[in-house]
Amino acid sequence: MGASYVTPELCYDPASPCRYARDYAAVASLAARLLARNATATRDSVAVAARAANATEGLKSCLQLYDGIVPALEWAAGSVAAGRAYGAARELMQATQFTQRACAGMVGAEMPRENGGFVTMATVAHAVLSTSVPKTELLGFVYKG
Repeated sequence: MGASYVTPELCYDPASPCRYARDYAAVASLAARLLARNATATRDSVAVAARAANATEGLKSCLQLYDGIVPALEWAAGSVAAGRAYGAARELMQATQFTQRACAGMVGAEMPRENGGFVTMATVAHAVLSTSVPKTELLGFVYKG
């Protein structure tokens, strides 16, 4: 999937579910699920910061962006897990990368650190879903030829 996207460091924990993903469908489902979880955690961190008495309008606007993408990414994770809508999920994952940039631009230094991690996971998930897959694998089995 390209050394710049998916490296061994992204799956360093021996107990991590990525160690057990053996085919494209499992890896794609895992990536989509992790992105949805990461978006939820980031949204929650932004929400805490946005509730502070000194929260800026930029931070509140950033929270609105995350409030919008979390349900969309949950849909994408469910669709990929069900083996459908890979193209729509892939495009959504690519678009969500801009959420982090928009928030960083609106909020600046006060942005929670999870925002930076979110763009990394969005890039990885998009890379996984952009990888060419043998047609046989999409049918539920892997060609071992």
